[in-house]
Amino acid sequence: MNEQQRNDRQRRIDEQYRPEPEIRQVERECEALYPKGRSRIALTGASGYIGHNLLQRLTEHADVIALSRSGDQRKNTEHVEWRSCDFFSMEDANQGLHGADYAVYLIHSMLPSAKLTQGTFEDMDVILAEHFARAARNNGVKQIVYLSGILPEHTSEDELSRHLRSRLEVERVLKSFGVPVTTIRAGLIVGPQGSSFPILVKLVRRLPVMILPRWTRTKTHPIALEDILNALDRSIGNRTLDEQIIDVGGPEVMTYREMMQRTAEIMDKKRRFFNVPLLTIKLSRLWVTLVTGAPKEMAYPLIESLAHPMVAQRKHKVQGISDGKISFDKAARTSLEQEEEYRHKKNSHSKSKKPLKSAIRSLKSDVRSVQRIKLPPGKDATWAGERYLAWLPVFAKPWVRVETGGPDTYQLYLLGSRKPLLEMIYDRAQSTSEFALYRITGGTFATVKEDHRGRLEFLQIPGTNICVVAIHDYVPSLPWFIYKYTQAKVHLGVMYAFGKYVKRLIDTNV
Repeated sequence: MNEQQRNDRQRRIDEQYRPEPEIRQVERECEALYPKGRSRIALTGASGYIGHNLLQRLTEHADVIALSRSGDQRKNTEHVEWRSCDFFSMEDANQGLHGADYAVYLIHSMLPSAKLTQGTFEDMDVILAEHFARAARNNGVKQIVYLSGILPEHTSEDELSRHLRSRLEVERVLKSFGVPVTTIRAGLIVGPQGSSFPILVKLVRRLPVMILPRWTRTKTHPIALEDILNALDRSIGNRTLDEQIIDVGGPEVMTYREMMQRTAEIMDKKRRFFNVPLLTIKLSRLWVTLVTGAPKEMAYPLIESLAHPMVAQRKHKVQGISDGKISFDKAARTSLEQEEEYRHKKNSHSKSKKPLKSAIRSLKSDVRSVQRIKLPPGKDATWAGERYLAWLPVFAKPWVRVETGGPDTYQLYLLGSRKPLLEMIYDRAQSTSEFALYRITGGTFATVKEDHRGRLEFLQIPGTNICVVAIHDYVPSLPWFIYKYTQAKVHLGVMYAFGKYVKRLIDTNV
């Protein structure tokens, strides 16, 4: 296809998908939602890929509470208030959503969130969602808008990939605290600086010949970044969409092979593609990571999801929101142009920013460790915390003992030691039956400074008998290399043993 043919096809597609009268009607209805005063919208991930683009759009009609872990490094403007917020902390979550009318959930945790992260991204996501939903309820938020992934039809939950199963679990947790949730489900988002599409671009750019396994013939429903922003913007504050699931997609349903072929044409690169009759997801994860340089923590779950057809379902479509109008070619071309602009800007500022970034990272040597256990019938997080502290000295006898140093204070001693290894205080004011919080306040194994926030938490997933046990923001006093291969490994072993102990209680009906 020559350049003239491509331009003619693009012009026909653009003319075909001009805004329809009903879409203009939806726009007028959304404008009516903000008649005089400006609503306050809490936007998570405001400095991220989708968040910072959505932020610009929302400020046209609303005041935004922009939430980011580095929010205190940014300047407020007339319609944007930046707040530093770590949703692994319940306190941060409550402060972050204070004063918000509506809240947008754009959080995921596939990348590590501490210098040492022990646990799966699924367990991390549950904690983040639970804290967010609980804080939304505490602050009287009227609606949560959640960006998720399209679920394939006729596929049981057990058959879903880890990523999609986690997205579904997050949706359930968000809905469990009584705040209405509007879920926007999307497939591959075509835009720069994201995850899936930039990986596809790198494959096309770096591989002149591609051996394509069966998953590259799976149907998917790509959607332009601009169309995703429109769907989110039109959903926020639209109370007619409370508790609705909305699938969104662009004007074309395609295979991954077709997307790679079209991307190669747009990039003016000659590429050869060969199909192989195998579904080699595990091998695909490896070579995609090696070729693109994408972190395996992010690439692996995404590649696993490609085995599923992700096409918007008719029963989940909402007129004026579900149907994106921007063609794949146009979205891909725009994305590549913006990527090039971003690369030039990044190169021009890299010399001044890189040393500062490295210095900031080197200041904190924190640990996050998360594991799941199954609770006996009728038991809760408070029971789990109390039982753990009672079980530990029995399990580790005679090497470890636990003493109470005062009201709600627990000290762990090593055999023959006069100083506690760790000291924890049960935070009764912040705890509930579903959430037990123990603050790490001292001990020879902990580095405790003025801003120290180390803690041990027991969190029951709402509506289930699953408890997530987590250590957050713990800074060890041992040299990092020694800690990583001794104390950190011991902790994993202890938590595994505690989980087996609780399972025996369930099996024996104790």
